[in-house]
Amino acid sequence: MDESTTLDKTVSSGRSLIQSIKEADAQRDDFPGEHLIVLGTGLLLLWAAARSRSTLGRVLAGAVGSAAIGRAASGTGGIARVARVLNGGRR
Repeated sequence: MDESTTLDKTVSSGRSLIQSIKEADAQRDDFPGEHLIVLGTGLLLLWAAARSRSTLGRVLAGAVGSAAIGRAASGTGGIARVARVLNGGRR
């Protein structure tokens, strides 16, 4: 089965493509340091956005960098989990 057929079935079944990707991502295991790598990438992109001369470059790098930092902070192995562990499980 090719990708277009899978995509067509996903769209026709009423499930969004984004929801399907989120479910697949939630089922996979994290690898050690994954969220730290994503955090570093996001920070580098924000730094690049600040140094970019073009408006489009600033907007794109800033948006992708912000999304990467948000991704690093969320999830089961994210920065939020590290903060909970360091705070002794308190909210």
